[in-house]
Amino acid sequence: MKLKRKRKLITYLNILDQPIRFNPFVFSRTFLLWAILGLIGGFIAGIYWIILEFLTHKIAIFEGWQVILVMSICGLLAGLIIHFIGDPGEIHLIVDNIKFNKGKLDPKNNPSMILSSLLCVASGGSLGPEAPLVQVTGSTGTWLGKIFRLKGEELRSLSIAGMASGFTALFGAPLGGSLFSLEILHHKHALEYYKAIIPALVASCFSYVIFALIVHLGLGAVWDLPTYQYSGVLDFGSAILFAMAATAIGWGFIYCVKFFKHLFEKRPIPIYIKTLIGGILLGIISYYLPITRYFGHHEINELLANDLNINLLLLILFFKIVAISITVTSGWRGGFIIPLFFVGATLGLIIHQLFPSTNLTLAIISCMAGINVCVTRTPMSTTILLATLTGFSYFIPILFASLTGYFLAPKIPFISSQMGN
Repeated sequence: MKLKRKRKLITYLNILDQPIRFNPFVFSRTFLLWAILGLIGGFIAGIYWIILEFLTHKIAIFEGWQVILVMSICGLLAGLIIHFIGDPGEIHLIVDNIKFNKGKLDPKNNPSMILSSLLCVASGGSLGPEAPLVQVTGSTGTWLGKIFRLKGEELRSLSIAGMASGFTALFGAPLGGSLFSLEILHHKHALEYYKAIIPALVASCFSYVIFALIVHLGLGAVWDLPTYQYSGVLDFGSAILFAMAATAIGWGFIYCVKFFKHLFEKRPIPIYIKTLIGGILLGIISYYLPITRYFGHHEINELLANDLNINLLLLILFFKIVAISITVTSGWRGGFIIPLFFVGATLGLIIHQLFPSTNLTLAIISCMAGINVCVTRTPMSTTILLATLTGFSYFIPILFASLTGYFLAPKIPFISSQMGN
């Protein structure tokens, strides 16, 4: 025993005698790959966002009945792009490739995804640009890894880091974007890939800087919620109750998607006919309820700023869920994270009108967290993303709401149900 202690002491003294140096890893090829990927991902996201904003403003000049015509034409064009250039797939394909295809995301269908998603999002579809960005930046990570002959977990980690750079660019939250790229792989597999967290964080930080420079993104909240004042531990119980209501709406959304999925797949029809039908239906909803048009990035602030009566809010809630479901199932391309936040915000406003004594901000943010986690199974990243996007500085109530949505979610994840499992 004395000999062992003596050896440990000698080893410890030798460590203390060594000079302090920089960590050589910072200057290694691996770190540089993560940084380069982040720079490329931020550039791709920045250019995509500029083109998206340009197209949105050009298409937005059409109003009234013209909205139905424009969305129908854009749906048809998006379907023709997918039919002739190639089907880029949905988010579940990304998840499958990360799990079962050695982390490889094929970039060959990126042109189809970029063109079709730009048309779908810019014309007013109820899906956002996060899924297209994740696919494009994730496959860029695979492409970069192949150039440098990476294999196995190194290649998978680089693909996940690419996904994280896409998430981060849109949401402006490097930590939240990094965790989302892992959690979206779902609870059974998320821990399996936590070795990719550092690559994801590095790529996300570099991506965020480049994206912010290109689009002149500033720091601060995106959505203007009233300032929240903590009133005691009962707020945690309120957050759970609000999230339970949001989770019930989340279940309703999932069944609504299943219903429209069954309708669109009842008979085999070409993809461009499905997207055309989807465009007509979305145009009709947008004509009667203009605030349900688009994916909600700007519309959430519009919703919060206007003092809408409860009957109108109920209509918005119902038809926004229908609009998202049609967009998802009719072949339109995009992601449903921000649209679900819009649904949660609408539900929070309804609850506050029914029970005026409730804290408005807590109701809104708890509902946003509950419904998103119920559908996506991402409690950690949702908590961080909402805190960043709303400026809500109290993490714990959001976490309570997120965990409520997580534990009350359907047994089969929403993405798996999209595959028909």
